[in-house]
Amino acid sequence: MASDDDDDVSTTDEMKRKFREALDKKNARQRSGEAHLDGDSAIHEKHDAHTQRQFRRKSG
Repeated sequence: MASDDDDDVSTTDEMKRKFREALDKKNARQRSGEAHLDGDSAIHEKHDAHTQRQFRRKSG
């Protein structure tokens, strides 16, 4: 019966290893876009407000 316990332990270790590899692979894919090494911003030009904003109360 000791061999059954060893099989269960090795099976769970194998599953843990597979899940860990899948998680590492997933995290590596997600981290590839987070570096922002190009330094390019989404904002390219300055916005100048030519008029003062008017806030009006909604009627009705």
